This record gives sequence, structure tokens and C-alpha cells, in this order.
Amino acid sequence: MRRLLTLLPIAFLTAACAETRGSDWVRAGVPPLEPMAGPDSPRSSPAPAPPRDMSSRTIGERAPRDTDPNDSQHETSRPPPAPPRGRPLGVFRNTYYSFPSESDYQGPSVEIFDASCQAIAKVPQAFHDTLCVQGSGRLASQRTVSFAKRDCPCARVCPRTGQRICFESLEPSRFPWGRGAANRPIHPMRTAAVDTAVIPLGTPLYIPAFVGLRRPDGSAHDGCFLAEDRGLHVSGQQIDLFAGSESMLRDWNQRVPTASGVAVYADPTCASR
Repeated sequence: MRRLLTLLPIAFLTAACAETRGSDWVRAGVPPLEPMAGPDSPRSSPAPAPPRDMSSRTIGERAPRDTDPNDSQHETSRPPPAPPRGRPLGVFRNTYYSFPSESDYQGPSVEIFDASCQAIAKVPQAFHDTLCVQGSGRLASQRTVSFAKRDCPCARVCPRTGQRICFESLEPSRFPWGRGAANRPIHPMRTAAVDTAVIPLGTPLYIPAFVGLRRPDGSAHDGCFLAEDRGLHVSGQQIDLFAGSESMLRDWNQRVPTASGVAVYADPTCASR
């Protein structure tokens, strides 16, 4: 007796594939504001911070933090940006600069000069090479020095910029953190360096991304800044924020990384901060 083999039909299941596209981010252009005159400063983007394990300040790189991991002020997460206010100027490339201290540097000494090519002091070469980028700094004698003139024949070449910068010795009680482009003192976590063809000097600015972040005195930042400085390589839609100490620069660069892009607003209510 022959067995009949029954062939069972096999059902094939197919899955429908859906194709998605990412939407483009369109940023509305904002007409440039009228520029204001003011002296230039030599500062370009600050020197790179030590790279992280995962990746690497034009500034360019996030720096490791040497803080207590149990300190709640140094959580890696932070609140979402505060609501906007004021007149929108656009999204700017954010960078930072600092106020180096000679006492943090060692090594072979070189001289720094004033605009008349008179020697101001002998400082570690590494300090000079940072000072000529940042524009201002503190000597071991506690004097403040700040940019006075570029293309000085007596000055050492700045490795990062190729410039020969001469400095001016300032009264530390009046200029504890250096001098800005309007010949006035600058202030940590309040001064912004800008391209004056885009944002005039003296413009009060509001940047929501910085609301709530720690300031040097431990208080929470209100997001207000003042355009009172500029730099040789601060150009176009870029805003260079003065961090003050190099440790604060590392801290803020970790929290709002360089070149991540921040929305900037012209806000008169920030003028009184």
C-alpha cells in the first residue's frame, strides 16, 4: 500500500518597510547689527584642553573634570535651556577664553615686553605661549598684563597665532581680570567677545543655555552676558565667553561644549546685571 505524502503549504510572512527621512534644521537669518568701534585684542580660540577618552576648544575638545564625583554641582546632566527672551540674533558657535596665572606654569623663561619694547618681566615660556593667545593674564607678582600691540619686533612669536604681541602692565585693583576692547575691565562669566560687525560692543546678551550653571562664587548663572571684548579670530556667528580661571573654563566647556551652538538674544533687561 502506497502512502500518499501530503505536502503542507508554507506561508511566507513579509514585513512592510517604512522609509523615514530626517527633517532639516533651518535657521532663520538675522540681519547684522551696526558695529561699534573699539580696540582689537589678539585672542583667538583658546588652547585645547586635555582630551577625553572618548574624543577629543578651536577651542575644540571636552576636558576631563578633576572634581569630586559626589559633588552634585558637577552632575553630567543639566536642565534644558531656559525659555528665550529678547530679540533673537541667531545660533552662534560658542567658544571660551581664560585668564592664565603665571604661578601655574613652569619651565624655561622668556621675556615679555611693553609696546615700547621695554621688558615687563621674565615668565615661563609656556605661560607666554598661553598669554599671547588669551590676551590677558596675572604675573607671579600679582600684576595684571593685557594686550597692547601686535607685530612688536622685540616680542617672541606666539606659536598658536604667529603674532608678536606686546603687553601693558595694568593696575590689578582696577583690572583684576584684564581689559576688554572698550578699555574697561572684563568680568568672568559675564564678558562676551564678539565680532563687532555682527554684535556691537556694549550689547546686553541673553543665552538660555547658561541659565542655572555654576558661577565662580557658586551661585547660579542667570544667562546674561555683555559684549565688551573682541578677538582676532572671533568672527561672524561666534561668541567667545570669558571664563576667568582655567578651571572654570574646563568646567563650563564640559557642561556646554565648545562649538555645540547656542541661541543668543539681545536683551536690555540684562544690562543691569
